[in-house]
Amino acid sequence: MARFVRWTASGAVAALLMTGCGGSSDDGDDNKGRTADARPSASSTGTGEVTAAPLPASLTGQKPDWGRCKATADSDAPSGEWQCAELKVPLDWSKPDGDTIDLAMIRAKSRGTGSKRIGSLLFNFGGPGGSGVSTMPAYGSTVSSLRKQYDLVSWDPRGVGASEGVRCRSDKDIETAESVDSTPDTTAEEQAYLRDSVDFGKGCQKDAGELMAHVSTTDSARDMDLMRQVLGDEKLHYFGISYGTELGGVYAHLFPKNVGRVILDAVVDPSADAVGHAKNQAKGFQLALDNYLKSTGQNPQQGSRKIADLLKRIDDDPLPTSSGRKLTQTLAVTGIVLPLYSKEGWPTLTSALESAQEGDGSELLTLADAYNERDPEGNYGTTTHSQRVISCLDDKQRPTLEETKKLLPEFEKISPVFGTFLGWDTAGWCHDWPVAGQFDSPEVSAAGAAPILLVGNTGDPATPYEGARRMADELGERVGVLLTWKGEGHGAYGSGSDCVDSTVDDYLLDGTVPKDGKVCS
Repeated sequence: MARFVRWTASGAVAALLMTGCGGSSDDGDDNKGRTADARPSASSTGTGEVTAAPLPASLTGQKPDWGRCKATADSDAPSGEWQCAELKVPLDWSKPDGDTIDLAMIRAKSRGTGSKRIGSLLFNFGGPGGSGVSTMPAYGSTVSSLRKQYDLVSWDPRGVGASEGVRCRSDKDIETAESVDSTPDTTAEEQAYLRDSVDFGKGCQKDAGELMAHVSTTDSARDMDLMRQVLGDEKLHYFGISYGTELGGVYAHLFPKNVGRVILDAVVDPSADAVGHAKNQAKGFQLALDNYLKSTGQNPQQGSRKIADLLKRIDDDPLPTSSGRKLTQTLAVTGIVLPLYSKEGWPTLTSALESAQEGDGSELLTLADAYNERDPEGNYGTTTHSQRVISCLDDKQRPTLEETKKLLPEFEKISPVFGTFLGWDTAGWCHDWPVAGQFDSPEVSAAGAAPILLVGNTGDPATPYEGARRMADELGERVGVLLTWKGEGHGAYGSGSDCVDSTVDDYLLDGTVPKDGKVCS
């Protein structure tokens, strides 16, 4: 099962489908009239934990060889307006003169010229593990207004896709592992669940080798600052979505003086550890499910219990499907999760649940396959492989089997549908992982940085709204500026809210910082 604690690339696609309405309320004026400077002089050295030694000219003096993008295993070649290149970065940032790896980048050049062009705007679409090279062209129409003054740039972070992407299992082994119960009920199932986790980690280590210890969020933040220099920008202008907000916060902490205009949308709670993230998502997905059930005229408590009972029946007796494969409980809950990322998916969820109640698991299996990046021929994508390698290097917390069992009642109370799955996930995700985690929660304090605009959605299932306020607080006074959207789905920009879109555009294009606490409804 794909992990829910941080969103994956399929969530980025869902974000394109969200709908909403415009509107705002303006109370207070703490930040009114402030401007996010696009081109002030800046130190390129940054602060914080950055390597003290200057980077070699072989890195900072790179001239990317931009050319026509090629098709990848996950996507066709984009149109000719998109260009691709590679960037060399240190394998180990403590040894900038040592071995290097190549990061795949993609861009569409700005339509503006001369003084109208601000610079490059980097995008990270979340995961961790989402491919920017594959996602950026599809997202280009959503952010076309920003191309007036920015080159639109994204990349595959280290360990992802075309940037030394990690593959931990064969397609056959992935499909076989789908039969492992992610909510074990017996000692034998518990042992099988943990053995599967150990086996996955060993596969990652075999494939990644030395890279396994150098794919952290901190490593990627340092890659971003080198990318900024190579692209010729004095300041980093950045648009981070979901996990990309955590990456943006870590960057701001390491390089506060290099922060330009930064948008963080669908904000991850930086104060939460691994268990805290799982609890947050249990709350978020249950809230989205409650809102979905209300939209169909059902009582949320009764509707949730009906779905929980369905999942229990599937656990005891997996459902048949038109493909000949069985819909297991794990695949069923994965299929329920995907359409909750966007209100546009709710009618699909209704149909899939009705079919499952009648004994046919085909529609839920199709949704689960989409989330897990499985095509009709049985080929799987590797987003969740990269996601696990990155997050397990980040997360220090490793709950034991007994610790997890004690947490389960709390998870089940939070969500009768998703709680058990996310509770067990805390034990299995990084169990006996080959490398140690680096922190309980990321450091994102960024005193002295330019204002950073955070967009929180009150109906977000994957990154609950409360995380945006906590990120604003941890970034620091007059750094984190919160914009709230009262909507549904994962993320806000491009969702249909004229208020959100115009506020973000005004900030990125004109440097106009809205007042902290502005609300779009």
